[in-house]
Amino acid sequence: MPREGYQEQLEDLREDVLYMSEVVHDRLQLGLDALETKDEDLAREVIDGDEEINQLYLDLERECVNLLALQQPVAGDLRFIAASFKIITDLERVADLAVNLGEYALEAEQDMYPDVDVQTIGEEVVEMNEQAMDAYAEEDTDLCYAIGDRDDEVDMMCQDASDTVMRNLIEREIDADTSEAEVESLMRDVSRLLLTVRDLERVGDHAVNIAARTLYMVDNDDALIY
Repeated sequence: MPREGYQEQLEDLREDVLYMSEVVHDRLQLGLDALETKDEDLAREVIDGDEEINQLYLDLERECVNLLALQQPVAGDLRFIAASFKIITDLERVADLAVNLGEYALEAEQDMYPDVDVQTIGEEVVEMNEQAMDAYAEEDTDLCYAIGDRDDEVDMMCQDASDTVMRNLIEREIDADTSEAEVESLMRDVSRLLLTVRDLERVGDHAVNIAARTLYMVDNDDALIY
């Protein structure tokens, strides 16, 4: 194949990965919106849309494999294809976590813990993922390191949120007059909120993974890979 055609394939791969990220981030935001508004239609849109993202992932996986098998890339091109493959894996997992948010939205009837600002954490991790993909698109290594630093802040926000829920649970009065149904409802609410916080923290971790693979792709630097 002429060299020009090969380079076009590499650029097509980059554009396809960026397109997948746009779809995933849109679904992630919809999941957060559904969680905030308790909108069943939005929640089901996120859940039902997962099949489309899975298909995008499979198509891009095939694209990466074909480039590796048919072109036998070396050095920078090899790192680019390998990084792209790892990044689409992270994006697919972010989409799975968005589905979780949709499912939590279907189960939640009210916000039991108004002191826990899930939406602010959500906004942070959405922005982190968007920045990570900007770093990939622009090969911006400084932005990669900035995302790693930002993740520490998100981790602290998630820890504070989890601590608030557990402290509230410990301080809540449950006596002989509290029915078993009320206790079970409370525990479901607590479990769902803790899972929501955990999943949002994982979304942030995937942003760091994307930044790490981008840094390796550009500078052959594995400083953020762990």
